[in-house]
Amino acid sequence: MSSHLFTNISSLVTNDASHERGALGVIDNAAVVVEDGRIAWVGEAAQAPDADSSTDLDHRAVLPGFVESHSHLIFAGDRSHDFAARMEGTKYSAGGIRYTIEQTRAASPEQLENNARKLLDEYARSGSTTVEIKTGYGQSAESELTGIQVASSCSDEATLLAAHVAPPEYADKHDEYVQMVVDRMIPECAPHAKWIDVFCEKGAFTEDESRTVLKAGMEHGLIPRVHGNQLTYGAGVQLAVELGAASVDHVVYLSDADVDALANSSTVATVLPGADFSTRNDYPNARRLIDAGATVALGADCNPGTSFTTSIPFCIALAVRDLHMSPDEAVWAATAGGAAALQRTDIGSLTVGARANFIVLDAPNHLHLAYRPGVDLISGVWRDGASLYERRSA
Repeated sequence: MSSHLFTNISSLVTNDASHERGALGVIDNAAVVVEDGRIAWVGEAAQAPDADSSTDLDHRAVLPGFVESHSHLIFAGDRSHDFAARMEGTKYSAGGIRYTIEQTRAASPEQLENNARKLLDEYARSGSTTVEIKTGYGQSAESELTGIQVASSCSDEATLLAAHVAPPEYADKHDEYVQMVVDRMIPECAPHAKWIDVFCEKGAFTEDESRTVLKAGMEHGLIPRVHGNQLTYGAGVQLAVELGAASVDHVVYLSDADVDALANSSTVATVLPGADFSTRNDYPNARRLIDAGATVALGADCNPGTSFTTSIPFCIALAVRDLHMSPDEAVWAATAGGAAALQRTDIGSLTVGARANFIVLDAPNHLHLAYRPGVDLISGVWRDGASLYERRSA
């Protein structure tokens, strides 16, 4: 077993609160030793043990790879005109999903996989080392099965979102669609999925319909997640907490009872400001959630209709500017918070035993992610100790 030393790190974010610098556990003038794809040692560079080989990071910052816990990469087609219409004043509703359903159903599995892998490559180049992938744009038994097979071939974190919206042929037959999801989609797709998700929202699925879908998924061994409280006040948060869901995502419109429920549960509140930016929706109040004691994750929500970005750094800048998070809180939410939303302890931190998933910034510290919005600061990305992306020198 060989060891590799990464040294001359200006600022190392470990997410180990036992270090002196807050929840991020920042170590200045640091080093990391990697063995067999895992973190074997972290500390000050002056105290680093010998290793079989080494890399000098030239006084750059290092932080855990971003953990994207909410993405929709199984789709075909383009909705740039939909985006333009919103920017010209058309209010967002869930209706545009139906166009993507049509395009996705017409695409081959190879086309869907090629598109997903292209977007995963974008995610990697902007620092994401783990990406959850949802279905939800097939909305037929055949298309959802294809979608979850593609998702599971691309990620260990594959989510069945059969209940995204009712497809056109079931527009006036929600009960029949939910029954088909329960009786056919979930049993056929569950072997390829880890998670079951539902869009519990006005214009999508009611509280009772959402509960039926989630419970059916749980009976097939899937772990629940919820899209909730994005467009209006609603039942999504309370349903997620009731069922012990890993996360409830969007969380824009929250009552005091919703905030209290999240603060007193293990359900993670995932904020997705890229979607609110793209739809001109209100932003969630992450400050309110954090101050109440809720666990907050931050994701990009890459999807063709409402957040066509793979850039977690962009979302960190939004979170600091518009969700009233500190830079430290936003970075934690995009790393350890995302890991919590996926119920993972092996990612999202740089501690002994964790996977060696990390980002090298062309900057002296992580604050530059929000301090220099829109600037590509990712100079290198490693996953399981192997280089995933390195920017070429000019």
